[in-house]
Amino acid sequence: MLCTRLTNANIITMDPDHPVAHDLGIWQGRIVGLDDAVTSLRADRVIDLQGATVLPGFIDSHVHLAWAGLKASTPSVAPCARVEDVLAAVEDAVARTCSPGAWVDIAGYDQRALGRHLTAAELDKVSHGRKVFLMHDSGHGCVVNSAVLDLLPAHVPHENGFLAESAMGAARALRLPHSQEELADAIAYATRTCLAQGVTACAEAGIGGKLFGHSPVELAAYQLTREQGRLPVRVQLMVAADALRPVAAHDSDGIPRALGLGLRTGFGDDWLSVGALKVYTDGGMMARTAALSSPYHGLSHAGQLQDDPELLADTIVDGHLAGWQLAIHAIGDRAADLALDALERAQRIRPRPGARHRIEHAGLVRPDQLPRFARLGAIAVVQPNFLRYFGDDYASVMGEDRAPWLYRGKGFLDHGITLVGSSDRPVTDGAPLRAIQFMVERASESGRVIGPDEGITVDDALRSYTVGGAFACHWDDRAGSLTPGKRADLVVLGDDPRRVGASRIGDIEVVTTFVDGREPEGTAL
Repeated sequence: MLCTRLTNANIITMDPDHPVAHDLGIWQGRIVGLDDAVTSLRADRVIDLQGATVLPGFIDSHVHLAWAGLKASTPSVAPCARVEDVLAAVEDAVARTCSPGAWVDIAGYDQRALGRHLTAAELDKVSHGRKVFLMHDSGHGCVVNSAVLDLLPAHVPHENGFLAESAMGAARALRLPHSQEELADAIAYATRTCLAQGVTACAEAGIGGKLFGHSPVELAAYQLTREQGRLPVRVQLMVAADALRPVAAHDSDGIPRALGLGLRTGFGDDWLSVGALKVYTDGGMMARTAALSSPYHGLSHAGQLQDDPELLADTIVDGHLAGWQLAIHAIGDRAADLALDALERAQRIRPRPGARHRIEHAGLVRPDQLPRFARLGAIAVVQPNFLRYFGDDYASVMGEDRAPWLYRGKGFLDHGITLVGSSDRPVTDGAPLRAIQFMVERASESGRVIGPDEGITVDDALRSYTVGGAFACHWDDRAGSLTPGKRADLVVLGDDPRRVGASRIGDIEVVTTFVDGREPEGTAL
């Protein structure tokens, strides 16, 4: 007896032992069989998909859910391209704030369209006594007015009101954190968006930290969202490394720093669990703070590391020794060098070949770094939509020689490196199908082809969002392919990405999703 049987479908299983199927049986949230193994079984519900394509649910392995939900309800200055238009939008947001001493949050800020950063003095003219916080779209900086600067310690660096990286964290620390209810609403909104795009599981890329964290009790907000029945996708939570504290444990325990009770990667269940330890080594390419080995083209600097390199390396090593899987944010090639050096040292001290440490973004990777990735078993978690939407800018600031190294695809696969697709939502569009299209075409929205030799096949791109994502999250025994015994998490598409022209992949309709064998309320076929 089955709960559900899907029939008359084009099922792409991503399982090499049974790559395609026409029928799929579900019982109690699990796949029990394919084709002849289930066609003769009775089912409570039989769904004729009339030839629609079925894939494993997409896994978005790097997202910021709370931030995505909060951003959606925050006044925005996008897509303003003139300073005066931005200031007018700020003044309008200020006018809607009741309390004279209140903070005014504004999203959508990006200096690239303006040609320069706004200044605190300019914001002062339109802030009318409020504290203004303009969040950079990359998440790696902000612009604030004098009312905020006056509250910061004198040693916090800024550039006429622009605060980058840890300096931004200092400004955020001045405020009361978001409440659990606020965060639960934001998480629920963001996960519904994920579901509509065919995403059935994702990895939240850092909670509890100064840079991207939203509350010291952020994990509780995810628990609350689930308890309220508003968590429609599976979520794995990366913990920011600055949430760890020194512990007085036995030397033989090998845990120099830990969360409370020694919590680490793997705790939780199929719906909400603790994943990797998130370590930030550099900034972002949009904000020009990603750490490069030579300067940005046309600029006099090469970005920045988040802290003293020895301290960053020690954090990576300590996390490895304490048993964590590591997710190391490294966008620039200088940051990647630091990450790879630290992983090499950590594995030398205590070999853990099955740790599956991840390099998040791997935005600029030199040819000589690829063999090191492979030798260390490092997973490359990339965001293809960065180049789809920002590729013209990124290629320009990298210059002709380095542009082909941006957000690689084929280079990783050719070296046997696990390639994982993700979005980093809300930095850009989170739709997996649009990212998959870019991975094949390597074309920005303007049509500029960036690193064409890094293009990969549609099958490999799909694998990065299914099998690869499951492997990166240690879910490969229960997700990533439509294999009997695994979760019945799948997406139904209006067309087959392998059969349409590459330029049409991003526009394929997501018909519905199944999570745990069920369609979300209001989307049933």
